[in-house]
Amino acid sequence: MKKLLLLVTHALAAGLGFALGIYALPILIAPPAPTSAEVSAEAGASSYKGQFRRDLKGSDGLHWGEGTVLVNAKRIGLAGELAPGPDYKLYLSPEFVETEADFLRLKPNMVRVGDVKTFKNFLVPVPAAIDPSRYNTVVIWCETFGQFITAAKYR
Repeated sequence: MKKLLLLVTHALAAGLGFALGIYALPILIAPPAPTSAEVSAEAGASSYKGQFRRDLKGSDGLHWGEGTVLVNAKRIGLAGELAPGPDYKLYLSPEFVETEADFLRLKPNMVRVGDVKTFKNFLVPVPAAIDPSRYNTVVIWCETFGQFITAAKYR
């Protein structure tokens, strides 16, 4: 019985350590986030604004975003926060997305803009071939786990 108890407790400790590592690693390796002043400077050049909200249907305690999203032809920025996680991608969608099912249904009509590597504020360059005025929603998606994080309608 003692060996079984040791096996179970060690397995739980290893599982908890692994889960904490998945959560903490993106935070530890994240580059420095843009300052609030850098994101605010982007606000003046923004053509569109939207809001990430924690209360979306597909968001939960581990997958959320909040703050103001700023969109122009050169950059997409966030003055706010995202729940930390690995492999976040920023997409533009022609329709508002609020759940994983919405994202998967609309993904063929979306365009991937780039990687989101910081969790408090971000600035993601928009490739010249992408025209944000052809879309109306910014979506953050975790590519590794296929998880919806958040979205904001900007037009």
